[in-house]
Amino acid sequence: MPRAAAARLRPAAPRPRATPRLERRPPPSGPKPGGPPARAATPARRSLGGRLFRLGIILAIWGAFALAAVLLWFTWDMPRTDSALEHRRRPSVTLQTAEGSPLGNQGDLYGETLRLRDMPPHVPAALLAIEDRRFRSHFGLDPIGLARAIYRNIDAGDVVQGGSTLTQQLAKNLFLSPARSTRRKVQEALMALWLEHRFTKDQLLEIYLNRVYLGGGAYGVDAAARLYFGVSARRLTLPQAAILAGLPQAPSRYNPRSNPDGAMARGRDVLAAMRDTGAITAEQAAQAAEEMRIPPRPSRNGGWFADWIFEDIPEAFPGSSADLVIRTTLDPRWQSAVETRLAALLDGPGRQTRVSQGAVIVMDAPTGAVRAMAGGRDFRLSPFNRATSARRQPGSTFKALVYLAALERGASPGDAVSDARLARGWSPSNGHWRSRGSITLEEAFAQSVNTAAVRVLQMGGGSRAVAEVAGRLGLRGRFPTDGSIALGTGEVTLIDLAAAYAAIANGGRRVTPHGMARVEAEGRVVSAPRPPAPQVIASSHAEQMRQMMSAVTRYGTGRQAAVPGLAVGGKTGTTQDYRDAWFLGFVQLPSGPLVIGVWLGNDNNVGMDEISGGTLPARLFREIVEAARAGP
Repeated sequence: MPRAAAARLRPAAPRPRATPRLERRPPPSGPKPGGPPARAATPARRSLGGRLFRLGIILAIWGAFALAAVLLWFTWDMPRTDSALEHRRRPSVTLQTAEGSPLGNQGDLYGETLRLRDMPPHVPAALLAIEDRRFRSHFGLDPIGLARAIYRNIDAGDVVQGGSTLTQQLAKNLFLSPARSTRRKVQEALMALWLEHRFTKDQLLEIYLNRVYLGGGAYGVDAAARLYFGVSARRLTLPQAAILAGLPQAPSRYNPRSNPDGAMARGRDVLAAMRDTGAITAEQAAQAAEEMRIPPRPSRNGGWFADWIFEDIPEAFPGSSADLVIRTTLDPRWQSAVETRLAALLDGPGRQTRVSQGAVIVMDAPTGAVRAMAGGRDFRLSPFNRATSARRQPGSTFKALVYLAALERGASPGDAVSDARLARGWSPSNGHWRSRGSITLEEAFAQSVNTAAVRVLQMGGGSRAVAEVAGRLGLRGRFPTDGSIALGTGEVTLIDLAAAYAAIANGGRRVTPHGMARVEAEGRVVSAPRPPAPQVIASSHAEQMRQMMSAVTRYGTGRQAAVPGLAVGGKTGTTQDYRDAWFLGFVQLPSGPLVIGVWLGNDNNVGMDEISGGTLPARLFREIVEAARAGP
């Protein structure tokens, strides 16, 4: 039987029991057979990756918040950037002599605002060579320059080079305080980046050159050029530009006025930097170094006069915020005469006779305008103004007021007065004067006889009447109420005493000492005209006093003050133990009468070696007049 048929005849096998059907997963996709085996991702591994991703997102968000907080902390008190070009400065006061030449300044000085094209090319080139050689290529911050500065400072063992870019310096100068801190440095960097974004390189350089502080109150190259060299920045030479470019690092240390040698040494460093950067040739650098000069420093003895004016400005112009240009009454010819002759006297005969200090006032008698002033030996060594602030006993110079009071009571220069000792009570000494019994008032005044002066005091109504005359003439202070007032035992200032003598010299009109002739604010004249001087003593009495003062210089104690060819008069004064020596007098010039007051003494009140008002003070009066007439 065939096998197929046999198979059909076999009994059917029993069917297996049905079991639950399991769902089979498809095989993972992967490389075909023959490739490397694929690693299947487990559920645990996929879960870790998700967590890391979510953690990264969270950290990024918190990092952004932290960065924003840090930036907010650095920038919350930064000034508004729209103030970059605003001038934030004190109003300036510029003083000029009566002829219009510079005398002094106070406050912040700004010159003309210049464009780069207005300046010689070596002006910006000098600045960039010494301050920021990579200015044209960096983005406001200069990591390469910073690294170079750190290396040089470490190598030198000192801070010889800064790492701040010119833009950073500008950011600090325009916006930030000079405080040094990490926060300020970060703010400076942020501001520098903003400035680089806001302005072009040329604009940044122009702003810097017009705003950088260069010492002496001068901001910008034009103000500094005028202050130190007397020229506009348009006409700066290469040596001058090099000196100015060296100032931003240390304006006080390299100030050409106070440290000319240091300024020139720094200027030569700038020339070397310009040579190294190719801005100038080696020959140009050598020639500029050879030609480098600092102009002579203007005399600062006029500083007492300038300070006197500056002190008066707040009262004369309260609350003024405008720049002021003040034409003063100072006459350079008289000022030079006062300075040179006082210095020569103190350094010569004064040194030999223990005279260490002096003060001089030259005043226009009709108006009270001060033409010259010296408040001491040297303003730089002692700025205290002995002409306006030192109250000293005037000695016999006060006798002019005693005799004036007597003239107002009817006395005359030819009247007789006893020069004998006083019979009752206190009687002063007459020094070397030998009593003659009876002399005229003029002779008593000319020879400064003390006993006669006390009797003249009684003729004039006593101390109360003399104090009243002093008040009318502008003398302020407390005066003795006894007979010693006739000998000048009160205290006065030289300038007030000179003003009192001016009233006698001008015919009896009280004057107020002043030094401002004209004041301009932003081109407008703001000073008011001075009222006419009031008549406080009769012109006839003033004439009688001038007659007696002329006798002092003709045959009296002030003969050394006489000037040949000129009408001169005055009064000598000496205090106890030769602590003070005075000469107050007038000289009649073609332009009108001038009053000159001289005081000599010592700040510690130690007596001089028998220096009386008729010796060195009278001599100095004459020498000043002669020097001023001779001219420079």
